[in-house]
Amino acid sequence: MSRKTRELDEFSCYFLVVETQKTVRDMRFTATIFSQLVEPLDRRRLAAIVERHDADAYDKTFDSWRHLMALIFAQLSGADSLRGLAAAWNANPDAHYHLDCGAVARSTLADANARRPVGAFAEVFSMVAALTDRSTRNEGTKLLRLIDSTPIPLGKLFAWAKFNGRIRGMKAHVVYDPGRDLPRLIDITHANVNDAQIGRTVEAEPGLTYVFDKGYCHYGWWSAVHAAKAFFVTRPKHNMRLRVVAERQSEPSPGDGFVVTSDQAVVFASKGDSKLAMPLRRIRVRRHLDGKTINVITNDMTRSSLEVAKAYKLRWQIELLFRWLKQHLKLRTFMGTSENAVKLQVIAAMIAYVLLRLAAKAAKTKFDILRFTELVGALLFERRRLAAIDTPPPANPSRKRNRLHPNQLAFHYV
Repeated sequence: MSRKTRELDEFSCYFLVVETQKTVRDMRFTATIFSQLVEPLDRRRLAAIVERHDADAYDKTFDSWRHLMALIFAQLSGADSLRGLAAAWNANPDAHYHLDCGAVARSTLADANARRPVGAFAEVFSMVAALTDRSTRNEGTKLLRLIDSTPIPLGKLFAWAKFNGRIRGMKAHVVYDPGRDLPRLIDITHANVNDAQIGRTVEAEPGLTYVFDKGYCHYGWWSAVHAAKAFFVTRPKHNMRLRVVAERQSEPSPGDGFVVTSDQAVVFASKGDSKLAMPLRRIRVRRHLDGKTINVITNDMTRSSLEVAKAYKLRWQIELLFRWLKQHLKLRTFMGTSENAVKLQVIAAMIAYVLLRLAAKAAKTKFDILRFTELVGALLFERRRLAAIDTPPPANPSRKRNRLHPNQLAFHYV
């Protein structure tokens, strides 16, 4: 072999290595939209939760992680049956590897929905909901928590469902953070369970203001909130007798769609005064829309009456949350008829909602959450960045296109 031939072979090898490195560098791995969405789920903490609840006792192959991935996928893809869920999931086998999942069967999903402990997934929801923005941790005195429940009607196939006089089904009790638009706690009960019975299980955090309707009237819980150095804003029941101690405001204070007409320091007029040893205020608000006057009571003696009234008005944000969840996630049709299956599906819907909110914030999307949810549902197993979810990918991302001179084909190229 001549020297010139050897030099050409060495140059060819060098050129091949350079081109190979360039190709590998250009063909960067991009996770699917679904994989990026579930990234906040800490696998180590989830494994500890599963072990604590012994959630994998009945099924070792289809473990809690795979079950959770399937239920979240059902919420985002719009699957309304176990057969449809299994078919849609199994149609994308190339996306299962990096999720540490595999194909699923309808019977396997049905068994897991019937037997897997609800407490495990409820604790996973609490873990995800605790992912808060650090910039707001020092503003605890300004934060609100809205508490309310929404009915979940069930049909005749759910023979175990209770009737509360209006519907037969269940209730989802939610503690909601309006500042970050995220639910913080969830509890699912039968429809005939009183709201106050669940409300008093909420542990009050110092500095927070809890806003709820008169259905959560429980004097012992109010005392516990006050003892925790927290505040509450609510409406009194029609039979609650209050005695005015002092007038705190003389001139009307206008608000957004309402006007504050009075602010009074009050105490209970009944013999139960000693059971509620705390200062109380009654604020009267007249709405511009219908001229109706409502009463609001609180143990917050420092905040202005206008701020208290605005805090109670924000309670309607949790109603908007419930409507959004029922319209855009799977909370009207259920993929199982057992009580355990219904609860797991409701909790999976709440986890999916939190993950959507966290992903939209991380991606810094410029469009609303509804548009983002629609795009995620349509592109679950597409490989593109969440920040560019609305941007079509290039035709061949691994090879750069050569830009030709506009006059090259016209024989005017110089």
